This record gives sequence, structure tokens and C-alpha cells, in this order.
Amino acid sequence: MGKILEDYMEFLRKDKKLSLNTLLSYRRDTAQYVHYLREFNYPDFNKTDKTTIINYVLYLQRKGKAVSTISRTLAALRSLYRYLSVNNYIDNDPTSSFASPKIERIFPQILSNNEIELLLKQPKCIDLKGYRDKAMLELLYATGIRVTELVDLNFDDVDFENNTVICRKENHERIIPIDAGVATLLWQYVLKARQNMIRDNKEKSLFLNTGGKRLTRQGFWKILKQYKDRTHIEKKITPHTLRNSFAVHLLENGADVKLIQVMLGHSDISSTQIYVKGLRNKLEEYKKVNSDK
Repeated sequence: MGKILEDYMEFLRKDKKLSLNTLLSYRRDTAQYVHYLREFNYPDFNKTDKTTIINYVLYLQRKGKAVSTISRTLAALRSLYRYLSVNNYIDNDPTSSFASPKIERIFPQILSNNEIELLLKQPKCIDLKGYRDKAMLELLYATGIRVTELVDLNFDDVDFENNTVICRKENHERIIPIDAGVATLLWQYVLKARQNMIRDNKEKSLFLNTGGKRLTRQGFWKILKQYKDRTHIEKKITPHTLRNSFAVHLLENGADVKLIQVMLGHSDISSTQIYVKGLRNKLEEYKKVNSDK
């Protein structure tokens, strides 16, 4: 089963061209499933059936896995079994009629204007990390880009003359305007911090860690948590919280769905419509809570 799993991962990488994060997620979920099969003495995939999948779901539930985790795992197993079926490793696909557990769409917290202002005030431009962190947080909120897009930015992706940044994903790119204040913070970071943090002149990354290499998603999460803790804001704050807050504040200022689609980089406007509906509901909840105080 191990060899088949490696072939399957290669198929996902080369043929399906999944992103690195999705590949890692599928590898983890399918590897855990194979470990389960071996533990319970399944000799190969062809000996599994729908009962096997049900028992595995119950096994995950007993281990306290969240519904969202189980649903993601089932998606990975469906993909795996389709591959096994198409390549004649199995006679029947046990996941073909297996329904996913219903998951309520949960939208992360959104921050008020005052909370955003408090968070953005935390980094101080007094040292290298302060200049970097101030520029990153301001850019993330001002553009609504994803954290992956933030850390993937290269120095050449910033056009200081026209005050824009370019976000690239595979063969697609979008140009995002930034206001003069954010552009100034980026320029200050480049002049006063980045050139002192860089170790290799060939390094293209815009945002660097203390070792002079590209900052990672995990690294940014740790930085954000440090500043969140300083604010004593009780809400859970993630990079996506800033993205949602950016979108909500656009809505409050009269932006239409099409503009939000462009700014957030959604390929399908129906995704934006669902997203905006959820945010509007969340915004109404916040307004009701505040009016009751």
C-alpha cells in the first residue's frame, strides 16, 4: 500500500497540480488511513469496503477529531479511491455513495475599526522586526490578501512608482492597489530593515525572517499571535480574520460584490456571493450585540 500511496501522491502533484499545502494535507490524511488499515490487518485496498470507511470515521470520532477534520479526510479518501478504481487497484469504490457529515459554515471573528487600529498600532518602528511587522500587518489588512500571498511576495512584486503589489498564483496574477501610507511603510521597511536582514543578494523574498530567508506562514502566525496577545482583544485573531475584516469594512463603505471579488482574488463570483452573505450575517450579529449593550 505504501508504494501505491507514493504513486498516488505523484499523480496529484504532476497531473492534478495541487498546491503544496493541499498535497501535504492529502498525504497526511491518507497516510493516517493506511496506518489504520495496517493496524487492523487489512492486506490491501481491495479488501476494504464501505464498512471499513464507516469504522474509520467512528475511529476518528472516538479520537475527538472535529467534524471539519473528518470531512476533509473523507474528501482525501474519495480522491484516493477514485485513483485506485481508475487504475484497477480495486474492484469497487467504497466511497462512491458515502455522504460527508454536514458542516455548518463558520465565519471567523471580524474586528471592529477600533480593534483593527489597536492591533496595527502594536508593531513599533524601532528595530528591524518592528519595521517588517508594521509593514506586513498594514499591507495584509489594507489589501485583504491571503497570508500565503503575503509571504510569497517578492521584492519585485511591489511597484513603488504606481503604489501596487502583484499577487501571483500558478499562471494567474492580480494587481492590487495600495494607499500611499502603506507604500511608505513598505519603503521604510526595505530601506531600514530588509537590506540589513538579507544575507544573500540573490534572495528575492520581500519579507524575511531573522535568518535572511523568506518568512513562512507559520512564522507570520507566531508574529500575529504575539501582537494579538499585547492588545488583550478576546476574539480569536488569525490572518483570515484580517481578510474578513477588510471585506466587511469594504461592505460598510458601499463596495459591491464585484469589487470584493476582484480585491479578494476569487475566481468565481458565486464564491464571493456566498462569502459576502456570510459576512453580512456576521455583521448583523455584531450590530445587534452592540445595540443591546
